[in-house]
Amino acid sequence: MASTSRGRAQDRARVAGGQDHEVRYEAEKERISKSRVKETVKKVGNSRKKVEASLEK
Repeated sequence: MASTSRGRAQDRARVAGGQDHEVRYEAEKERISKSRVKETVKKVGNSRKKVEASLEK
């Protein structure tokens, strides 16, 4: 299956709460715990913009 740029862009727009590497990346980027990232994903959904906006509050 060929990966398109559109598919990769859509993937980057989401935070997969079950994927340790994505949770770790977001936690390190925001300098918070992985558990806080997972809680935020459950609360606001997996949109990267919503997760990051919620974490910046």
